[in-house]
Amino acid sequence: MLFKISKSQKININMALDSTKIRIGEQVKLDIYISYSNKQNNLKIQWPNIADTITDKIEVISVSVIDTTIPDKSNPDILLQHQQITISAYDSGYFAIPGFKFFINNDSTKPFYSQTLFLEVHTVPTDSSITKTKDIKPPFTEAFNWKWYSKYFYWGFSFLVIITLIILITIYFTKKNKIVTHEPEKPKIPAHIIALQSLEKIKNEQIWKEEKTKEYYSSISDTIRLYIEERFKVNALESTTADIMKAFRSQVVDKESKDKLQQLLMLSDLVKFAKQFPIISEHTFTLQNAFDFVNETKREENTTIKNNQQINSTNS
Repeated sequence: MLFKISKSQKININMALDSTKIRIGEQVKLDIYISYSNKQNNLKIQWPNIADTITDKIEVISVSVIDTTIPDKSNPDILLQHQQITISAYDSGYFAIPGFKFFINNDSTKPFYSQTLFLEVHTVPTDSSITKTKDIKPPFTEAFNWKWYSKYFYWGFSFLVIITLIILITIYFTKKNKIVTHEPEKPKIPAHIIALQSLEKIKNEQIWKEEKTKEYYSSISDTIRLYIEERFKVNALESTTADIMKAFRSQVVDKESKDKLQQLLMLSDLVKFAKQFPIISEHTFTLQNAFDFVNETKREENTTIKNNQQINSTNS
């Protein structure tokens, strides 16, 4: 990322992972680079202090010292500062690494941030070949004698006959006196109706005005994910955004609707995992994309509802 401090001063902040997919417990290198011109007099870059953890899911193993080099010998005016952080995760999932905060010339009012990265952590498969199952020893054999169980057999058989007769008599008189009533099946509310009602409630409450931005975007994302499960039979509530968009490759949905879906899901992930703070216009834009996606992909079920209404009117 290229940042301008003044008309004559520029710095470039970049952050990269040597691998975006690891297994639980594996380590990955996170490199931070800052390049700038040494002609910028009195330029002081304040790096962030790295703690034992970056988030509650990502732990810091080690942090290197910040070194300064000249990456291009043919252009000695450009300097490069570099720091390497070794990290690991001990839970599976799709985790965000939020951008780090930098201050230039002790100006705390205008911090600069590196980009947000994502790390995918998988579980370790169990190797069943390590443990060998031993054979079970056979039981001891003993000769069977019917005389031992004869009295229990007669008593048990008599008791079973009595219970069976009682059950049959009860069933006979219950069926004889039972009045059969048929209740009409209640019409199922279409998925898009439920989704639009939920989005309308979110629109009216506007909880982002109460500094509940994370809850606001989570409610939009959960509403759309539930709608996708009911409408497209895709396991959206337990899937990542990437998995949902991959599943939509086989769905008959226009590109514009897919773009709107990707925008609202990705921004919701950034707010939830990377603690990003969108501007006010993005609040209404994301909610409108949710409305548009539902309206453009809804499946009308008027026929089913009319049939059920006709059944209700006939029974009444």
